[in-house]
Amino acid sequence: MSLHELYSPVVLAHYRKPHNFGELEHADIDSKGTHKSCGDDVEVFMKLDGEVVQEVKFVGRGCALSQSSASMMTDRLRGKTLSEALELVREFNKMLNGEKEFPDSEDFRELAAFKGVHKYPVRSMCATLAWVTMENGVIEYKAQKNGADT
Repeated sequence: MSLHELYSPVVLAHYRKPHNFGELEHADIDSKGTHKSCGDDVEVFMKLDGEVVQEVKFVGRGCALSQSSASMMTDRLRGKTLSEALELVREFNKMLNGEKEFPDSEDFRELAAFKGVHKYPVRSMCATLAWVTMENGVIEYKAQKNGADT
């Protein structure tokens, strides 16, 4: 796969018209991330109902891979528990690193557009930026919540 092939019609469609783009007031989780090598940035907002993601949005700027990946991620998180969200990011990272194949399941079918990214480590960091940012936000939220429960 050439670098040009990374920018599939699916990736470009999400880049041009990202889903769930915008800030989310009164978010339970608000996490910011930056890819320092290329300057991409993203902020992920999540509103929860208990441990379930009720609403999720993002804002950011950067390359087509980082922004389209954020768009696809937000589509998959609504209705998931925080534990399911963390598992989803771990699975996506394994697939992007070439450690695991992209399954032909509803959650991953569209994400398979990123399957050649593992050949380009810098591009892989772009595609995982939103996912890592979301993961960090969930981990921080859980730590704060557990600290408040003690």
